[in-house]
Amino acid sequence: MRIIKVKAITAQFDKYPDVEGPLKAWIDDIEAADWAKSNDVVSRYPSARTIDDNRVVFNIKGDQYRLIAYIFYPARIVYVKFFGTHAEYDKIDATTVDDFSDF
Repeated sequence: MRIIKVKAITAQFDKYPDVEGPLKAWIDDIEAADWAKSNDVVSRYPSARTIDDNRVVFNIKGDQYRLIAYIFYPARIVYVKFFGTHAEYDKIDATTVDDFSDF
């Protein structure tokens, strides 16, 4: 899979230094994946939750952080829409958040 917004994700390391290792592992794992449908994601990440419009909510570092991605399966593209703490996630609408500029 190809991740769009990798630099936006890695920019979060300054704000949340404790998540650098788990996020780097997530990035490596996603880039090595080859998903054709949402069931493929859930098979690899049982705690992930599929929501509207091919969006997936990933739990990062246990359940301390959340990452929302839109996955365009035919092109194998993962577009990151949101990353933040669980508390920050509770303040947004996971089905409409569109970019890192939204939070």
